[in-house]
Amino acid sequence: MVEYFLVFLGAAIPALELALVIPVGIIRGLSPTWVMIVAFIGNMTTVLIVIYAFQFVQQWMDKRRENSGKTTSKRTERGKRIWNKYGMPGLALCGPVLIGTHIAAFIGLLFGATKTNATVWMTISIALWTLIFGLVTAAGFDFFVRNF
Repeated sequence: MVEYFLVFLGAAIPALELALVIPVGIIRGLSPTWVMIVAFIGNMTTVLIVIYAFQFVQQWMDKRRENSGKTTSKRTERGKRIWNKYGMPGLALCGPVLIGTHIAAFIGLLFGATKTNATVWMTISIALWTLIFGLVTAAGFDFFVRNF
């Protein structure tokens, strides 16, 4: 039971997330099904916190921007071009393997995604990557155990 709690915590921590926690849990001999379920719940919990707490960060950023009088940077403009091309679906689906789910959700909201849109796409993405990491690890681990 403690090991499943550690899977939950690991999936909830932005530096670890699904790509590390699911394979480690399965290789440690835990049930792949339960590892995937617990990791999904752990990761979604903290992503939802990021999504719903974003309004406070946005208020702080708006106030800071008003006080500084700065214009947008070249980086911001480039980010907006990428956002306009791929949007929240692209960011959510690529985010878990490139930048992490928490950062992907934050960036999506930063560029104007609604909370609902971010929640839906991040849920789809986390579920998809949970299945991919879980099934590939379980199949690969089973292959090595039987053949080596």
